[in-house]
Amino acid sequence: MTNFTAVTGVIETYFDGLYHADAGKLATVFHPRAIYATADETPLLYRTMDEYLPVVAGRKSPASRGEPRRDVIESIEFAGENTAFARVRCSIGSKDFVDFLTLVRADGAWWIMAKIFQITERES
Repeated sequence: MTNFTAVTGVIETYFDGLYHADAGKLATVFHPRAIYATADETPLLYRTMDEYLPVVAGRKSPASRGEPRRDVIESIEFAGENTAFARVRCSIGSKDFVDFLTLVRADGAWWIMAKIFQITERES
């Protein structure tokens, strides 16, 4: 499997986890020490995975509301054999997200190490 294929697989699992509000699935792609942050909230929102995954588990999933999927991988760049950056888009409810995902390869597996994102309210 190429690094590109492996990273794409991680991102597809990430999209599935968000769409189904499946914290267990997300835990398979986020490094346990990953960070989650946005400056779109005041004060700056920063969460560890121990804080973030229960939030996902407690929300009603877009799938259960019959929302269309709007998942898009816009780009993936590699800095070397063990570091990648992906710009992706997805939606939850009336909000659209642009996520900057930094990925690392550790012990032969790719992990999301940081999720920094922008939130935009979608117009009706």
